Amino acid sequence: MGVCRPLHFTGNATFGIIPPMRPTVLLFDIDGTLIDTAGAGRRAMERAFERYVGRRDACASVPFAGMTDRAIVRQGLAAAEREAAERAIDAVLALYLEHLVDEVAASTNCRVHAGVEAALTSAEATRGVAIGLGTGNIREGARLKLQRLGIHHRFTFGGFGCDHEDRAEIIRTGARRGAAALGVPLDACRVVVIGDTPKDIAAAQAIGAESIAVCTGSFGPEDLAARGATHVFLDLSAAGAIAALLGSELPA
Repeated sequence: MGVCRPLHFTGNATFGIIPPMRPTVLLFDIDGTLIDTAGAGRRAMERAFERYVGRRDACASVPFAGMTDRAIVRQGLAAAEREAAERAIDAVLALYLEHLVDEVAASTNCRVHAGVEAALTSAEATRGVAIGLGTGNIREGARLKLQRLGIHHRFTFGGFGCDHEDRAEIIRTGARRGAAALGVPLDACRVVVIGDTPKDIAAAQAIGAESIAVCTGSFGPEDLAARGATHVFLDLSAAGAIAALLGSELPA
């Protein structure tokens, strides 16, 4: 297993990277992994519930980390003692998107996490690598968040929260789309899930993928390692992180 190296960072160095031997599909989680929107998503969801059920606190007890948008809304409706029918979930999500536009625009503390830009640049420069998303965000929500920070264009496909409510199925969908983008069968691909929660690791395990866990969310290295992540790093600027992404040898 890769280890978290808190005192050693490589910045955007890519020296010595070996192109992967197999076609590789990279599936990045968004919140806590690629970016931090400083709570814009939760605030938008709270405002949506306030309009739909008259209760801003309907989703207050729902842990957003690693959750899919549809699952968050389903639990919020249950907490508000409303039927969680598909049409109701769709209605709340439509309101959520309206408010997300305002919230991400107003947030002054949005940021891309350390090492992300360099990792994406290295992956883009490596033949046989498809760069996508594996996220519980619905597609339009993902676009709004990533576009706010100028990196949406770097992802050409993905598995999204509007594809399925179960995270493993979202990852499976993203992997299929990545294989199609590479023009090879899925079983010929190395699939790597990059995330910051135990749910990301579990989803990767469910489809037989590798997982790279980063400690840029609310979980520490010991917890992520205990869940069986293939590699754990403080963030994507850590020594060995890019090599792990691309299937190269980790530094000694």
